Amino acid sequence: MSPRRGGVAGVVVGNRQRARRLSRERVARAAARALAAEGLAGAQVSVTLVGDRAIRALNRTWRGLDRPTDVLAFSQREGEGGGLHPEVLGDVVISVATAARQARAAGHSLAAELELLVVHGVLHLAGHEHEGDTAGARRMRRRERTILGSLRA
Repeated sequence: MSPRRGGVAGVVVGNRQRARRLSRERVARAAARALAAEGLAGAQVSVTLVGDRAIRALNRTWRGLDRPTDVLAFSQREGEGGGLHPEVLGDVVISVATAARQARAAGHSLAAELELLVVHGVLHLAGHEHEGDTAGARRMRRRERTILGSLRA
């Protein structure tokens, strides 16, 4: 399946999993809201929804961790060639299967979990970090709550 625009300028949402029907529009709106909140409304982001097998392969290749994860963010502004297209922020990949398990455990909907994960991924692309940084994790959590709250307002 090729990615399609989710109906929001600058955000492309691709769905490469078949296990669950999802609203690309809702995912795109969450990404756009996170971009705007970070002062990056003109940036371009792709969001790809995958299964556990695909995200496990990406996690193994890029992070050396041979297990599925919920979300990965790949900046297009870093590394070799970073900055060639400053309007392109990067790519967010989300495992829908992992998101569904997390949603059940947290007692909320899959749609709400996907919004959280896309906001989390966009915040990583915007430069927020939490691994190994307790203060950074608190700041990132606050940003997530603020952005998610604005989605529901």
